[in-house]
Amino acid sequence: MVPDPETTARRLAQVGYLADLGLATALHLAVRLPQPVLLEGEAGVGKTHAAVALATMLDTPLLRLQCYEGIDAAEALYEWNYPRQLLGIRLAEAQGRALSEGDLFSREYLVERPLLRAVEHPGPRPAVLLVDEVDRADEEFEAFLLELLAESSVTIPELGTVRAHVAPVVVLTSNRTRDLHDALKRRCLYHWIDYPGLDRATAIVRLRVPQADVELAGQVAAAVGRLRDLDLQKPPGVAEAVDWLRALTVLGLGPLDEAAVGRTLGSALKYREDLELAQERGLAWVAGA
Repeated sequence: MVPDPETTARRLAQVGYLADLGLATALHLAVRLPQPVLLEGEAGVGKTHAAVALATMLDTPLLRLQCYEGIDAAEALYEWNYPRQLLGIRLAEAQGRALSEGDLFSREYLVERPLLRAVEHPGPRPAVLLVDEVDRADEEFEAFLLELLAESSVTIPELGTVRAHVAPVVVLTSNRTRDLHDALKRRCLYHWIDYPGLDRATAIVRLRVPQADVELAGQVAAAVGRLRDLDLQKPPGVAEAVDWLRALTVLGLGPLDEAAVGRTLGSALKYREDLELAQERGLAWVAGA
């Protein structure tokens, strides 16, 4: 385990993730307390990658639950293997054996999903559980998560409560498509990840695309910053800046000029209306000419 937030920031950088001291502190506390951490910010600022980097830094498994509207316990926690249960029933009938309900709803027929695997991770280091885009799930699913967040345990009606021997490090992310319930927020540390400034953005894209030209990396970071000044449906984040720099590098384009922007702007902007708005403002302006 790392001793302090400064060391956490340095070790995250060693695995390819640049975190400022605020984010490093939040992740450090999530490990040391332990307490779930809720990361919010615009899409593409590095929330998901923070959990991935944390698991890599700790050299421990990352268990990811991608949330969506309508997600339920069967996807998140466990489900019963009904085909295998049916085979078990038929085999018992053929052998003249009686099966009880307890026989059919035993661990033999249980299919573990990410939440249960995180709780049952044997250690010695805790697993990192990423509950990604929790704002896409409905409020009932938020309530379902509360037991795990508060007590590092889950309840399976047929088997009882399963408590973690080694509490997982839980990272929740949200793009704020809707407000999360106060009960969930109360159980979490909270950190807002903002867009990085130019110097940090340049350092991040350089770290993620090390083969890229240093000057070109700075030009892309600056261009993405200018694009965010437009009234876009989806302003580009760090992830889009990385994609853009990768595309330019693969194509051997640079320095960033009007022609290079025109060929590759789709790496940064993902809506037709946003592309048209940037083109109206001027590709030379995007390039910084």
